[in-house]
Amino acid sequence: MATNLEFIKSTSGSSVSSLSITGFTSEYDVYAIHTPKLVNANNNDIQARLVDNSGSVISASEYDYASIVMNSQSSFSESKDTGATKIDNMGVNDANETYGVGSTTYIFNPADSSSFTFLISQNAGMRDIGELRPYKLIAVHKVAETITGFNIFSEGGGNISATMVLYGVK
Repeated sequence: MATNLEFIKSTSGSSVSSLSITGFTSEYDVYAIHTPKLVNANNNDIQARLVDNSGSVISASEYDYASIVMNSQSSFSESKDTGATKIDNMGVNDANETYGVGSTTYIFNPADSSSFTFLISQNAGMRDIGELRPYKLIAVHKVAETITGFNIFSEGGGNISATMVLYGVK
């Protein structure tokens, strides 16, 4: 995979229910989204959805994902789902931890309306005061359509504060 990142734009939100970044076009086959610090107001996982070309966040049962949770204080575990309404395990941040979640996500072929959109992500956050909880994740959006953006939110509601930076990968 190419490794040259070309900055496209960034977006930020403070105490918002969700945050989206758009700008996927046919100029790049691969996009990188870097979230250097995401703070979650509750103790739930960060979840994600894609944004279609009409600007709507896709919440239909169109996602499959699998992740490994690499707990620092206990055994590793796996999580997966098919036909899900969202992508789970995009990170976790205990409400008592101010460090937040850091993540990097790669989105493949989002502007190709004739193929599924895939993503890989890795992130790390803190859970239960001082317990590091990194995730590695793969996912697919199983509808061939044009995808223009990426949306993150907290499982079960609650506000998040984050900055997302979008890059095209050459």
